[in-house]
Parts: sequence; C-alpha cells; structure tokens
Amino acid sequence: MKNNLKKLGEAELEIMQAIWSEDSAVTSVAIREKLRGVRDWPLSSLMTSLLRLEGKGYVKCARSEGMNLYSATVSENDYKAGASESFLKKLYNNSARSLVATLYKNDLLKEGDLRELRDYIDELERENRD
Repeated sequence: MKNNLKKLGEAELEIMQAIWSEDSAVTSVAIREKLRGVRDWPLSSLMTSLLRLEGKGYVKCARSEGMNLYSATVSENDYKAGASESFLKKLYNNSARSLVATLYKNDLLKEGDLRELRDYIDELERENRD
C-alpha cells in the first residue's frame, strides 16, 4: 500500500468510511451513530479501534472543549489507490486485463458494465489528449 500504510481490517475500514463521509472532524459518538445498524459498537471497542487507527497513521485526534475530535490523515482516494494497487499486484500480477477477464469469465460484470468501462477509458484518453 502507498506510503507504507498498514492494511485496514473490515471494522477499521467501516470507521474510516464514516470519518471520510464527514466534512469536518467528528466525535466518537457521531462515528458510532453513523455506523449504527452496520456494526453496533460498544463505545469502549470503538475507542480502542480509533486508537489503533491513530497508531497506524490513518486518523488524528484533537481535543476540543472536552471532546475528542477525529479526522482522517489519509484521504479516501489515497487509501483506495493504495489498496487497489496492492490488490491488483497480489491477485492479478499487476494486470488490469487479468482482473477484468476474471470478472467477465465468472459473470461478475453486469450487463452494460463493459460498455461503461469502454466509455470511461475513452473519456480518460480524451482528457489526456487535451
């Protein structure tokens, strides 16, 4: 993963998605509320996970008016880019073609997905020419 960040576990990723979805720093209570129904966290478990995320370099905690406010130190886009690169390298020998072939051969692409991919690639190529 880029910047030598440690991999996020499923629960940590859910927490990060809750943080990334906000425009400003959030409290643990706000994170817990956002995740309600997805994963109902005991506050102590959430706090432990936030501490781990801070240790891994994904979040920072600032104390303001008696509250801990958590914000991301790694953008969602940077995380996705690093995770995608790692995924592609580990499972598909760095071959996007192999990834798409696997999806196609196993009927994992919905009708219209290939057309959408072609259109997107064409759009990217047009942008790069301009």
